Amino acid sequence: MQKTTIGISVGLFGAGLFFMGIANIIPLVLMAGYVLIFEENEWLKKTAIKAVAVVLFFSILTSLVGLIGNSATLLSNFLGFFNTSAIWLTSRLNNISSFLITALNMARILLLVFMGIAAFKQGSVAFAPADNAVKNHM
Repeated sequence: MQKTTIGISVGLFGAGLFFMGIANIIPLVLMAGYVLIFEENEWLKKTAIKAVAVVLFFSILTSLVGLIGNSATLLSNFLGFFNTSAIWLTSRLNNISSFLITALNMARILLLVFMGIAAFKQGSVAFAPADNAVKNHM
């Protein structure tokens, strides 16, 4: 079993990267930075980039979906200048946005859990956007 320079197994550290992506992006980025600077294991470096890529992918999607609700509120506020109400439209679009954001968060958590479990055995779960990021940036 290969060990990192801090003495834990490479698989455990890789799993920790994915599990940290569930909790918070800042420790994930710090851990990934550590791996890229100090570790020699190629699998672990690819895993670090993949974990960050997965979290960034879902963050970007969530932000884009959030624009739906923001656009609805903007439209409603604009129509308010003309004493026209678009509350029904705002409500529907905000509900759609909220539903999609919740679905994306669930998908992100499930994907990161499966990737973390696979990483314990130094395996991988295929996810095209993240795999392409690893291929392009390694």
